[in-house]
Amino acid sequence: MLNEKKHIVIFTGAGISAESGLQTFRDSNGLWEEFLVEEVATPAAWEKDHKKVLHFYNLRRHQVRLAQPNAAHLALVKLEQYFKVSIITQNIDDLHERAGSTDTLHLHGEIMKSRSSVDDQLLYNLGDKDTSLGDCCEKGSQLRPHVVWFGESVPEFEPACKLAKQADLLLVIGTSLQVYPAALLVNKITRGTPVILVSPDMDEVQNHIIWYQDTAVNKIPSLVNELIKTGIGSNHQKNKESADDN
Repeated sequence: MLNEKKHIVIFTGAGISAESGLQTFRDSNGLWEEFLVEEVATPAAWEKDHKKVLHFYNLRRHQVRLAQPNAAHLALVKLEQYFKVSIITQNIDDLHERAGSTDTLHLHGEIMKSRSSVDDQLLYNLGDKDTSLGDCCEKGSQLRPHVVWFGESVPEFEPACKLAKQADLLLVIGTSLQVYPAALLVNKITRGTPVILVSPDMDEVQNHIIWYQDTAVNKIPSLVNELIKTGIGSNHQKNKESADDN
């Protein structure tokens, strides 16, 4: 089987974006320290104060615009020359797309888009604009950030599970695998599929996962070169095909 026919599914978390300067609510500094999660990132917060929520996401959007794809983002693009590559990300930034990745599924939405507050299918690319109070969709409702808030369902989770089941290799980058339901993706792969995890800090790693205790920027470029040079590995592929037959 040719390398380009094998399917690498990549699951990225906050760690890969943090190395481009973007912080999450778990960090001890940055935007999230100035705001309570309950006041800006829940449906109740939106109902209570549209203006405050919009302001918070405008600030986050400004940070995303200033950030640049890092060496890990750029290295993942190289894989597309040799494999079928699908990226599933927990991140709401557009750094994968700006790096050049062509197939990215955002589990938690996209900050560079807004959407109707009455019709989830009405999406709007913001470009260099922000969202203000009074900006409405074509149905006349206030535009909201196109993100999944705490307490909301994750509509892209099922498509992500289908992708995970198709993987010949699952590469997990920059996540502690503690955020649900995204963390469940590792359990959705076909039995026998190899899993590689790149993360500097983990409390516990399942035995079948190959763990590189390193940052994305330090490890991913060399790991990508290794995959391109040696492939996913015939033994791994045989194990996967045997599992598929059972």
